[in-house]
Amino acid sequence: MSESVLTIGKFDGVHAGHAYLLSQVVAIAKERGLTPAAMTFDPHPACVVAPARAPRPLLSLEERCARIRDLGIERIYVLNFTAEIAKLSPEEFVSQYVHDELRARMVIVGGNFRFGNKQAGDPVVLADLGQRYGFETRIVDAVKLRGLIVSTSEVRRRVANGEVSLAGRLLGRPYGIEGEIVTGHGIGSKQTVPTLNLQTSAEVLPRDGVYITRTTDLEGRGTWDSITNIGMRPTFDGQERTIETFLLNHGTQLNRIRLEFLRHVREERKFESPEALKAQILRDVSRAQTYFRRVVRWVA
Repeated sequence: MSESVLTIGKFDGVHAGHAYLLSQVVAIAKERGLTPAAMTFDPHPACVVAPARAPRPLLSLEERCARIRDLGIERIYVLNFTAEIAKLSPEEFVSQYVHDELRARMVIVGGNFRFGNKQAGDPVVLADLGQRYGFETRIVDAVKLRGLIVSTSEVRRRVANGEVSLAGRLLGRPYGIEGEIVTGHGIGSKQTVPTLNLQTSAEVLPRDGVYITRTTDLEGRGTWDSITNIGMRPTFDGQERTIETFLLNHGTQLNRIRLEFLRHVREERKFESPEALKAQILRDVSRAQTYFRRVVRWVA
């Protein structure tokens, strides 16, 4: 196995801070003729050492690895995190994985990097071990946006609060979820507007409300502007949370989609009649159309 420039982390979300760190790995690896590599973990270490505090993931492992590869990383090492791994001392971890397995000549991490049993290792410990095991250590400063340190927990919090526009800035792309289109109750097509009903395994959803969204067919037939409601359908006394999307200009049956959240429009609320709800949906659609016209003009 070739020698590498390595970074280590959970990389959940692969946000703008991760992207910057990974770009440094790729650039330095190219300069030195080494392989750009990343080590990540599955499951999240907290699932093993503190299950009650384990965060809900923003991305599946497959999505995470795909985004890391898209940023130029050629070798991704997914470490199956177990109780035995959690007990390794910092030096044991470095010896077995950083040195022997991944043959790192440089390790690039953020300033908050911790590793080894009870998180005993930090960048200072890593640099000391690097001198003994023959690799250089480089620390990358945290990325800040509008005074916020870009972090997975911050992205997760903003998404959960419905602040999807800010979450997208922190990620460097819109926050999205994927899933299957399932049969709904048929109310929309009869009383308001026809919608796609998304069933998803995503664990982090924006709070209930109406959002301007972009819908992509995962079978490759295109992408459409849309508006989406997450909630309980209170006008119809709904008993379960649904994700319903209205495409602004589309008539083809879709089976699997990716839904990207662009902007929060309003809170979900109960209307006095289906007709009143339909009128509000049409106002929401008008607002979404204005949003997309402005985006197109800005891009052009």
